[in-house]
Amino acid sequence: MIPGAKNCMADRRWFVILAWALMLIGMNDAHAQYNGVESVCPGTAIQARPTTFQPGGVILTTFDRTALWVYEIDTGRRYPLPDTAPCNRNCRLSPDARWISYYNRDTQAFNRMRLNGTQRRLIIDSASDVEWWGDGTFFVWTPAHRAYAFDEGNSALESRRNYDVRAVSSVQPNGVWGLQVTPTGDGSTFTRALVDVTNRERVIALNGDTAYYNARAWSPDARTLAFVAPLPVADLDIPGSEIMLIRPDENPLVPTTLTQLRAAYGAVRVNGLAVGELRWSPDGLRLAFWVTPVTGDDAQDADSEATIHVVDIATGRTRSYCGFTTTQHTPNPPRLVWSPDSTHLAFGGDVVDDDIAALLLALNIETGHLTRLSDGLYPVFGAPDVIAWGLLPN
Repeated sequence: MIPGAKNCMADRRWFVILAWALMLIGMNDAHAQYNGVESVCPGTAIQARPTTFQPGGVILTTFDRTALWVYEIDTGRRYPLPDTAPCNRNCRLSPDARWISYYNRDTQAFNRMRLNGTQRRLIIDSASDVEWWGDGTFFVWTPAHRAYAFDEGNSALESRRNYDVRAVSSVQPNGVWGLQVTPTGDGSTFTRALVDVTNRERVIALNGDTAYYNARAWSPDARTLAFVAPLPVADLDIPGSEIMLIRPDENPLVPTTLTQLRAAYGAVRVNGLAVGELRWSPDGLRLAFWVTPVTGDDAQDADSEATIHVVDIATGRTRSYCGFTTTQHTPNPPRLVWSPDSTHLAFGGDVVDDDIAALLLALNIETGHLTRLSDGLYPVFGAPDVIAWGLLPN
């Protein structure tokens, strides 16, 4: 390290912390600008749930360790679903937001049901995970890390479409591109690439795969992969984060940088250790994520507060929301879940010194107002996470 670099680094980090603090407090303007990031700070406390709250629908979460729970927004009722268990990232909402897939521990099979627990039916057994690939189409990961797709009602062996998923962790829905992570020569670092899982000779190189800098998600129409990239920050030995986009079925096959987080904050990380937590809005127009300033020597040393951000895909316009922050972000911050109409985000969060168990909160992404829908979320897997926000049957 060059002489004085440590002091420079320390000064830079204190500047980031100070700027972050100034952004979070004392702002009455709901749309203040800070280095290209628009801070939405309405200056009001978390609001109590009104008699009617829009949008409606139902939220799945956990209020104890025994079952999956339903919270009905229109009525305010909450109740456990019989014969279910708390689930985390292997409970998946269908594209139409009216079904949830879940693992049945008694039968050791994946099933689907309506969000109120009705109309249950088998999807497949002998699987480690199941993803929705569209209406009636499922993508199955086996315990041996093999993969195939099939159409519901036709899961016979001869009807399955097999894919070569060696070293692949995510596959483009209804497509052929898989995200492959491979170690470098000495095994100390990893690289990412998109590889055609039907023709392994087709490869699109991306960049390094680094813990806390590698979140990713396919868009609802499956045309675009959004992924976090670790990129250098001037005068610092630790990287910053940017969200990048690539459309592998289009030319040129070059990722584009969507955000400008390093210019706004310096060294930050996006989300946490779980790689699948970038959140596309159901209409495919925005991405939601947490931003945490990195003040230590690596991303795990971030002891500052994480804040929700939303970026517009078409314009790159990025907004931060000051109504709630959390230091409970390592290894992962609260899971963000979009409302079916793409107007709100739901998440679970603890408010410091309020003597109330974790709250079920809804954030209006236009106004920045936060509404307390319920309380008492139970951290079954270490955090009071929301699982899904969907719709009841017509």
